[in-house]
Amino acid sequence: MGEDTLTMQAARLCARLEAIPAEIVIQVQPTLVACAEDLAHVARALVRKDSGALAESVTVTPPGAETPAYAEGGGRRTAGENQALVTVGNPEVRYGHFEEFGTVKAEAHPFLIPAERLTRDRSKRRIARAVSKAIKQAAQGGSDA
Repeated sequence: MGEDTLTMQAARLCARLEAIPAEIVIQVQPTLVACAEDLAHVARALVRKDSGALAESVTVTPPGAETPAYAEGGGRRTAGENQALVTVGNPEVRYGHFEEFGTVKAEAHPFLIPAERLTRDRSKRRIARAVSKAIKQAAQGGSDA
């Protein structure tokens, strides 16, 4: 039995994801946003507070919404139905990546990647519980179980 190609694996994953009922995705969205808010809160706590502008620019974008300008590579991005995005930056604050990764002349002061590492396990557990609950409710035929 030969190994599946990456294309075959991706096709199977795509089919499985498309089979998830929309009601389950909708029920999990508040948990996704809550996890993103936790990450943003920790990132704001970890960032250097020279002026406070960088911490204030940390933004959570809920599913279906568009990220602020100057976030995520300078453009706008619409969050998918199963995504909540945390971005840093606005028209006045465009230096978050310099702070996170440093420059030739300035030392790095990471805040976003450490925040993600600190919140990752809890977020995974919360999302897994929300998915399980939504699936059980869908299997019982209602959302009030």
